[in-house]
Amino acid sequence: QVQLVESGGGLVQAGGSLSLSCTASGGTFSTYSMGWFRQAPGKEREFVGAVTGGGIIYNRDSVKGRSTISRDNAKNTVYLHMISLKIEDTAAYYCAARRRLSVIGIATPDYDYWGQGTQVTVSS
Repeated sequence: QVQLVESGGGLVQAGGSLSLSCTASGGTFSTYSMGWFRQAPGKEREFVGAVTGGGIIYNRDSVKGRSTISRDNAKNTVYLHMISLKIEDTAAYYCAARRRLSVIGIATPDYDYWGQGTQVTVSS
């Protein structure tokens, strides 16, 4: 069983940046592709981006150019860095692990394990 713990959320001003981390335990991190999702109040959880074991990265259109995803297998950690934050980026951010190392998943059912989430609030 894989456990995922996100950190780094908080209150950020619009136009600012955020850096989130997600550390995994209980499994072999290097064998999973990793994704980031977010969920705003009253909305469905949506895909933000993902990184395969080989470092292939895919981001949703609304964050392209503003988002960087990376992973450090030695630290069992995946990172999400976003810049030029907008009010609409306010959400709980979740990381997820998928047992298919080389294929990007963009839907919640694609992932096998989830973290508890970390709240990001962007203020004007």
